[in-house]
Amino acid sequence: MLRALIVAATLAVATLAACSSPNSTTAFRATDITGADYGKGLALSDHHGTPRTLADFRGKVVTLFFGYTQCPDVCPTNLATMAEAMRQLGPDAARVQVLFVTVDPERDTQQLLAQYVPVFDPHFLGLRGDAAQTAAVAKEFRVFYQKSGDTSGNNYTVDHSTGTYVFDPTGRARLYVKHGETAENIVADLRTLLAGK
Repeated sequence: MLRALIVAATLAVATLAACSSPNSTTAFRATDITGADYGKGLALSDHHGTPRTLADFRGKVVTLFFGYTQCPDVCPTNLATMAEAMRQLGPDAARVQVLFVTVDPERDTQQLLAQYVPVFDPHFLGLRGDAAQTAAVAKEFRVFYQKSGDTSGNNYTVDHSTGTYVFDPTGRARLYVKHGETAENIVADLRTLLAGK
């Protein structure tokens, strides 16, 4: 299982690196995926029950992370790092929307997302769909996820991709941030995108 996850992650990173735009002159800390032919959209509901698409956030830089609320490490670490990045951005944080898409819609109800996601920052939004919608969005963003452990009941874990996609204010996918990136580096890239570069 671990070997399969490592292979999938390695292939995903290689694919992302191959998508970097050769014409981009902007130096980013994260992987530049400008011009990628995937990750163009989603249609899910937020933790308030409002239907959402990426177009709803035009004019803002958007970060998009796939995870689940019972994740023991990667997901809360990612959300805490993004919360710190928003703190460092100060007033500019109002021009950034952080989205958390659950890959565990079976357990992550709207109500649970509404309790979990805003703990990190009240402006963050949790997104969910049914199993088919989740699979479609994951496929569009080339996100790997699968149940692991005791899958006969509700005590399973979910292996999943750990990077974050970043969209510029026009709605174009621009960056892929690897898990473990510092808040300082994320802030530097967000400021570059907010400046229209």
